[in-house]
Amino acid sequence: MRIKIKVKPGASKNEVKKIEENFFEVKVTAVAEKGKANEKVIELLSDFLKVPKSKVKIVRGLTSRDKEVEIESG
Repeated sequence: MRIKIKVKPGASKNEVKKIEENFFEVKVTAVAEKGKANEKVIELLSDFLKVPKSKVKIVRGLTSRDKEVEIESG
């Protein structure tokens, strides 16, 4: 399954909001440098979707706030 996310780095708290079926807003307290925000995005999405972090992969938008994420099933 692929989902699109809008990331807001440097937020006051970590939060995942489902906006539409395959679109999420992810707020992270981490800053967008050296991949720290991306790591936190993966961690938050895995918790929110109840899948292991190893099943969550950013496939597009590593350096952008708009990302496409692939969630492996099973």
